Amino acid sequence: MNHPHARALLLTCVLGLSACSSKAPAPTGFLPDYSVLSPQPTPSGGTLLSWFDPNLPKGRYIQVYLAPSRLYPAPTPTPRIPQSTLVGITGYYDAALRNELGKVMKVVDRPGPNTLVVRPVITRVDAYTQPLHVYEWLPVTLVAAGVSTAAGWRDLDSEIASELRFEAGTSGRVIGAALLTGTGVPLENDQQTLTAANLKGVLDGWATDLRQAYAVKYR
Repeated sequence: MNHPHARALLLTCVLGLSACSSKAPAPTGFLPDYSVLSPQPTPSGGTLLSWFDPNLPKGRYIQVYLAPSRLYPAPTPTPRIPQSTLVGITGYYDAALRNELGKVMKVVDRPGPNTLVVRPVITRVDAYTQPLHVYEWLPVTLVAAGVSTAAGWRDLDSEIASELRFEAGTSGRVIGAALLTGTGVPLENDQQTLTAANLKGVLDGWATDLRQAYAVKYR
């Protein structure tokens, strides 16, 4: 291979791989004010963007109403992420939240007095090519990595994001908000279908962190 062609191929590989890198989710408009969100450590050691009314008293809410989670904005299913996967994700998210928050509050079937309303949405479900490892930046391996990406051989990370709105049960006033992102079990190649199972660990972690954070600050 002559040098001009080699340089062209290397540049193509780098540009193609960079385009698949993970990006922070853009605001969707589901939350009323994104400017008030700030990074907060989670009990599991991660970080989430959140805001809660600083005047919210402890022990005020003893019940929780969980609105069914939904995809926002509504995505178009694809062969890699079919409708069955999207339905499975929202269903599992609902079950995880119900299971965890039910450990510290009574779960009820409608909003009311002393009830915290949780409205969750899934704002992103995606699969993208994993970034290059250090050893893959050598010239020869970089070419090989670029070729494997073009052929669909490289692993794909599964990514998901969620926004949650917390409201007072009687007035509907927004008293809190959160934005979460996570990376699930990777796909082996671009022929593999993403399923809810790839993201269950992320959804379980979110539900656990929310339950523990609420129990520490507001129970």
